[in-house]
Amino acid sequence: MLIDEITFIEQLQDAQTKEQAFKKLVVTYKERLYWHIRKIVISHDDADDVLQNTFIKIFKGIDHFKQESKLFSWMYRIATNESISFINKRAREHHLDISDFQQKLTSNLETDTWFTGNEIQIILQKAIQTLPTKQQLVFNMKYFDKLKYSQISEVLSTSEGALKASYFHAVKKIESYIKNNNH
Repeated sequence: MLIDEITFIEQLQDAQTKEQAFKKLVVTYKERLYWHIRKIVISHDDADDVLQNTFIKIFKGIDHFKQESKLFSWMYRIATNESISFINKRAREHHLDISDFQQKLTSNLETDTWFTGNEIQIILQKAIQTLPTKQQLVFNMKYFDKLKYSQISEVLSTSEGALKASYFHAVKKIESYIKNNNH
């Protein structure tokens, strides 16, 4: 970020500078938020929709942002909640349990023109989808996004100890899945 966070937040909350500051915010964070969302909703098109909804919520809510966490953590939390709400809604529309719906999405990766991963990455994604939602989030944020436990704690409002346990269990389950499903 070009300027310090407090000044940037003031610009985002000032009616005269909000629009210009928000454009900077989008440019700065859209790629990181997109990939975070994409790991949850799987589909490129869905990730774009959720990202757009996330930025709308950020724009509408920035005036009420109280700086009790870092700006990035607050935005990540919004993106996470939007993604989970989206997946839950889609699962209900398809009359499926959320984990069954996510398995279905993951099985579509092989024909997704936007997915550039190889067979090993597809197996990893399938393994991740077998995890409970909280473990998926913790694993993705720690493994892919390289966030520290303190940052994940801000996003998920969970203690660092609980996050470390979730990550440990997620890794064990993923290892087991890969070992049992790698022909």
